[in-house]
Amino acid sequence: MAAARCLLTEDQFLCSICLDVFTDPVATPCGHNFCKTCITTYWDGNDFCQCPNCKEFFCTRPKLQVNMFISEMAAQYKQSAQQEARSSSSEQHVSKPGEVPCDVCTGTKLKAQKSCLVCLVSYCETHLEPHLTSSGLKRHQLIDPVENLDERMCKKHDKLLELFCKNDQMCVCMLCSVLDHKMHDFVPLKEEYEGKKTELGKTEAEIQQIIQRKKTKIWEIKHSVELSNKNAERETTEGVQVFTALKESVERSQAELINTIQMTQRKMEKEAEGFIKELEQEISELEKRSAEVKQLSHSEDPLQLLQNFTSLKAAPPTKDWTQVRVHPPSYEGNVVRAVNKLEETLGKLIKKAELRMAQRFAVDVTLDPDSAHPELILSDDGKQVHHNDVKKNLPDSPERFDTCPSVLSKQRFSYGRFYYEVQVKGKTDWTVGVAIESMGRKGKIILNPLNGHWTICLRNEQEFKALSDPPVSLSLKSHPKKVGVFVDFEGSLVSFYDVDAAALIYSFTGCYFKEKLSPYLSPDLNHGGKNSPRLIIHSLPIPLIPLGVKGGQVSQFQAKSLDRRVEKFRFRAAVTYGWKSPFRK
Repeated sequence: MAAARCLLTEDQFLCSICLDVFTDPVATPCGHNFCKTCITTYWDGNDFCQCPNCKEFFCTRPKLQVNMFISEMAAQYKQSAQQEARSSSSEQHVSKPGEVPCDVCTGTKLKAQKSCLVCLVSYCETHLEPHLTSSGLKRHQLIDPVENLDERMCKKHDKLLELFCKNDQMCVCMLCSVLDHKMHDFVPLKEEYEGKKTELGKTEAEIQQIIQRKKTKIWEIKHSVELSNKNAERETTEGVQVFTALKESVERSQAELINTIQMTQRKMEKEAEGFIKELEQEISELEKRSAEVKQLSHSEDPLQLLQNFTSLKAAPPTKDWTQVRVHPPSYEGNVVRAVNKLEETLGKLIKKAELRMAQRFAVDVTLDPDSAHPELILSDDGKQVHHNDVKKNLPDSPERFDTCPSVLSKQRFSYGRFYYEVQVKGKTDWTVGVAIESMGRKGKIILNPLNGHWTICLRNEQEFKALSDPPVSLSLKSHPKKVGVFVDFEGSLVSFYDVDAAALIYSFTGCYFKEKLSPYLSPDLNHGGKNSPRLIIHSLPIPLIPLGVKGGQVSQFQAKSLDRRVEKFRFRAAVTYGWKSPFRK
């Protein structure tokens, strides 16, 4: 039979009406086989008898007899197919660790497909079939397979936990609601489940948001570490350069001091050697005369003694050495002068370091043509401006200066620190600084901090002033060719630097910045071509994080870190080289 099973296919045992394996197969006179019930029902629904396959008509309804051979073959095939299906199902659905096993299976436990809350049993696909076909078992409540079904029963009343008590926040059975939880508020377990599931969904969403925020914070911290590493490398390189210069300056000053002392000592020694040589020569002459006198004094010849007495009586002429002194030179002045010179050199290095610190906060500045006075000419890139005697026909908007030949930048700054540089070389008059966003732009403008302007200027080619209230005259050793402007919102500070000399020109302290600030430039009037050179905004390398402008503010930690670096640099110089800087706070 097994050999026959292998040679037969499923199509050979299928009824063409119900498309299932034959049940009580019968044959029509034309030779086609059908389930007895299928062909009978088919003919009952028609006015004539016809084969469903070949459409042959039968004048009289054929008497149908069950074909026992085909019936047995179909039964054998169905049994074999069920065994194969059960075997295949068993292989594919054997319970694995962590899965709920069937409580009915003996031997190898299959994976449960459903659990019955009435029977308190979990069933595999095979043992679940009665609950899907029997009318009595169909009313049982099936759920996805779960373990420990007995825990779903009330320990006190041995009834299914079907309700949720909102007062006591616990699951109860029907008897509990009547006996132990009278007058409490109850909802079906599934209803409370749906509510709690919704709450869990919201909680999960909130947790995901928290996780995302923390991941973002991790990224920020890692990014800060990367920036710190880059800053540390740059700071180390610059620090090595600065302290190498300091070391070379100290060594050079030390060598100069030693050389000066040695030269002074050699000069004194040379002078002393000259005196000694001269004295030794005189002594030699005197010793020679002494020998001649001694020899003459022992002479027995009266004539010889009398003839030579006059020439030998007097001592040979010599220098008067009573006022001659060799004074040891004083070296104290040399040491003081060397230290003062070293301090001046170190001061210049510190100024350069401080300027470099300010330049770390460099921002990109472009001039705003909508604010420029009609007689000002701006370059296409917004980096240059100069005065022209011809007034352009431009709309007189509220943003435009109408009297003062001035212009503001497009950029606005409200926090942190920022720095920019302006070339003023060759000009006889100019004004540079920062101003509040809402500064007056019509008519005569008085520039001072009370009106929201922090600026310095050059007038008549020689008068430098800080435009405070009242203006402060500035005494500069030389005319700056490039002016750096540094603003520190937290420090309430606006400082101006001579970039080439690395020297501080002036600082406004205790500033009150009530609004956003913009770089402010005025090339002043042309003065018949005498003041024709342009004010040029010098482009500097922009730091990795734009500092002070919206969208890229430096952190307070980074800003204070730069202060600490400058102060640490000063302190190390003081400790290492024993000098007190006039710039130290």
